[in-house]
Amino acid sequence: MNIVDVIRKKRDGGVLNREEIEFWIRGTVSGAIPDYQVSALLMALFLRGMNDEEAAVLTDVMAHSGSMFTPDDLGGYTVDKHSTGGVGDKTTLVLIPLLAAAGLKVGKLSGRALGHTGGTIDKLESIPGFRTDLSLEAYRAQVARIGCALIGQTKDLAPSDKKLYALRDVTATVECIPLICGSILSKKLAEGIDALVLDVKFGRGAFMKTLAEARQLAEALVAVGRAGGKNVRALLTAMDQPLGRAVGNALEVAESIACLRGAGPADLMEVTYALGAHMLILGGVAQDEGEARAKLEGVVRDGSALAKLREIVEAQGGDVRAIDDPARLPQAKFKVPLPAPRAGVICDVDAMGVALAALCLGAGRAQADDRIDPAVGVDALVKVGERVAAGAPLCVIHASDEKALAEARQMLAAAIVVGDTAPKAQPLIAEVL
Repeated sequence: MNIVDVIRKKRDGGVLNREEIEFWIRGTVSGAIPDYQVSALLMALFLRGMNDEEAAVLTDVMAHSGSMFTPDDLGGYTVDKHSTGGVGDKTTLVLIPLLAAAGLKVGKLSGRALGHTGGTIDKLESIPGFRTDLSLEAYRAQVARIGCALIGQTKDLAPSDKKLYALRDVTATVECIPLICGSILSKKLAEGIDALVLDVKFGRGAFMKTLAEARQLAEALVAVGRAGGKNVRALLTAMDQPLGRAVGNALEVAESIACLRGAGPADLMEVTYALGAHMLILGGVAQDEGEARAKLEGVVRDGSALAKLREIVEAQGGDVRAIDDPARLPQAKFKVPLPAPRAGVICDVDAMGVALAALCLGAGRAQADDRIDPAVGVDALVKVGERVAAGAPLCVIHASDEKALAEARQMLAAAIVVGDTAPKAQPLIAEVL
C-alpha cells in the first residue's frame, strides 16, 4: 500500500477503509510515513471530511495504537467524563472525589493547559508533591483499590493521538470534527471505561462558539463513542463567563476544596451535579437525576467526598495538609483587588478576556513548552447579574511580577463590564444528548 494513493483517494472525496486507516496510523506512529505526508492527509480529511463509519474506525484504530485496558482491569463498571475545555472549569477536581465517595469507579485521564483553556493536570500538580505520571499498572491498581485515579496522558495510551494532534496544531486542521472525535475518544476507549459523559461547551470561552456547533460536535462524539461500544451521553453547557469564581491552577484547587466543603459557587455546582448525576445513572448507582443529585449532595454534607479527595492526594504522593489548609498551596507575590469603576450591576464577564489575562499572568501556556506559574490567576470574581458598589472589588489578581500584573489589570478591566441593567439570564445547561 502507498500513502500517496491514500492521500489521493481522500483528496478526491473517497471513503477510506479499515486497511487504509490502519496503514496510515501504523506508519504515523512508527515514523515510516513522514510528517509532510501525514499533514497532507490531515488537510485532505479536513477539507473532505469522514463519514460516521470512517470516524468510528479511525477512533478504534487510534485507540489500539498503544496499550489497551478492559473494564475488568479496573475492577468494576467504570465511568469517565470529558470536557471540551473552558475557563475556570475545575469540575473534574470536584467530580472525581464526589463520584468515588458515592460508590462509582472513575478512571480519569486528563490533559495540560494549552492556549486559553486550563489543564486539569497542571491544577493537580499545584498540590505539593502530587504525581500525575503514574504508570498504567499503578493507575489500574489505584482505581480498583480506592475507586478513582487522576493521571496525565501517557506514551502508552493512544500514542497516535499525540503525534496527530501536534501536526494538526501546526497545519490549521484542528477544527475537524472526525479528527476531534478520534483524539478525544481514542484515549477513552484505551482507558478501559464502560461509559462516558461529555461536557461539550459553547460560547466565547469555548472551542465551539455557538450552540449549533457544539451540538454538531456532541452528536458526532456520541455516535462514535457508541459505535465503540461505550454508553455515552453529552451535556451542552454555556461558557460565556468563567465557571466559578477562580481562574488559575492553585486558585482553582482551593475553590474545588471549598466545593467539597459545601461552599462552592452556584454555577460551578450546578454543572458539577448535572454531570455527576448522569455519570451515576450510567454507572447504575442511581436510577434518575433526583436520586443521583441527592447522593452527590449527601457525600458533600457528610464529609465523605472531601475525605475521598484526601485519599486521592495521599495515594498520588501529594501533601494532604493542603486539603485542610489551602494556604499551603502556592501563593503569588502580589494579590491586588480590581476596583469597580462605578456602582451598578455586572453586565458581562467575558470568559475569553479573563482567560487571556490569566495566560498573561502565567497561569497557562501559549506554547506547549511554556512554564506555568501555579500561584497566579484571578479569584473572587464577580458574576453577571450581581450588584457592586463603586470601588468594590471585581476580582483579586494574583501575580508574580508587576509588569504582568499591570497588563492583566487592563485586560480584566476591559473584560468585566458594569452597567445599569443585567442581561437576561441564560441556562447553563442547554441540552442533554
